[in-house]
Amino acid sequence: MAGDSYEGDTAAGGRSRGIRATGRRRRPRSGRRRAMRAAAWTVAGAVVLGGTSLGFVYFKLDGNISGVDINAALGTDRPEDVPNGSMDILVLGSDTRAGDNAKYGQDQGGARSDTAMVLHINEQHDKASVVSIPRDTLVRRPACKGDASEGNKTVPAQRAMFNSAYEVGGPACAVKTVESLSGVRMDHYLEVDFAGFKKLINTLGGVKMTTTKPIHDKNSHLNLQAGTHQLTGEQSLGLVRTRHGVGDGSDLGRIQLQQAFVKSLIDQVNSIGVFSSPKKLYDLADTATSAITTDSELDSVGDLTGMAKMLKGIKSDDIQMTTLPVQYDPANPNRVVQIDSKTDKVWRALRHDNPVPKSATKGSAGDKTDIGGVVGGKKATKAAAEEPAGR
Repeated sequence: MAGDSYEGDTAAGGRSRGIRATGRRRRPRSGRRRAMRAAAWTVAGAVVLGGTSLGFVYFKLDGNISGVDINAALGTDRPEDVPNGSMDILVLGSDTRAGDNAKYGQDQGGARSDTAMVLHINEQHDKASVVSIPRDTLVRRPACKGDASEGNKTVPAQRAMFNSAYEVGGPACAVKTVESLSGVRMDHYLEVDFAGFKKLINTLGGVKMTTTKPIHDKNSHLNLQAGTHQLTGEQSLGLVRTRHGVGDGSDLGRIQLQQAFVKSLIDQVNSIGVFSSPKKLYDLADTATSAITTDSELDSVGDLTGMAKMLKGIKSDDIQMTTLPVQYDPANPNRVVQIDSKTDKVWRALRHDNPVPKSATKGSAGDKTDIGGVVGGKKATKAAAEEPAGR
């Protein structure tokens, strides 16, 4: 890492870097997308499943994926595209209560982004950085187009909650808001809702997590004793949604749970040996492609396979987890605001394909929020094993 200072940014958020966009530049990959390598193995899966033709299987998996044309919605008013081989992907978890998600309550006016992570894959494709954006962050939301079929438009808003961007303008507005905050062009978009997330985890056979203390949160329907668990899809959803069962009950504590879960999820994908079982591989591909919504440049099995190939060398220890540097809003303790001098360092690091410097988060509210190692993967398992008996 070249330290906390970087060259080449302009005063306008670093968007113009003297490098001209040249079409598609980066080939993405995300921890959950490792399973997308399934497309390359569908012929074996087809034989196991009774001789179904490869063409039919490919067509079925392709038809599972929902795509959104982000580029058409946003046009040319976007940060520069940097053709250096790195990639930035906005990953959203939607809290919609439509369809199979109705059991989790009613929409309060519309679906919002329950979880937001910017995934940056470095140029060498061997390291990744994840920047979590607290849903309660107050931001300047840019003007966005709503549903293109209705011609809706939204006006800019000062001090709007970050997760309202998805509510008023869908995926395109969420992407535009992130790009406006960061000066980083999002190459791709991935979204999963509650029901899709549960199905994906269940198809994987659950995710191994260790809790060093009990977690009880009636709001997220989570009830875990201390110990090591193979979390089901329902339990996993409860864990990444809980904010009252650990820490200070804030969204910042929940983000730490989500980040720990992502690392354990990657470990799980690496350990289950899906490629030794064509049927397991097909089932996982079928579930994963049904569970996600992507941008239109990722809405095919071929595109997802290319992204998965990029990801295959990245392990959980290769991922740097960061929470956007924020502080509690003096006017409303239930909201947070960005610390501009620190968030600039975060986004500058991503633009220059560098790790986020520690100084960027030191002293922020997220840095001060500590869930005390309550949950995790390998490290928490070790901590639990070393806990004195009777405690």
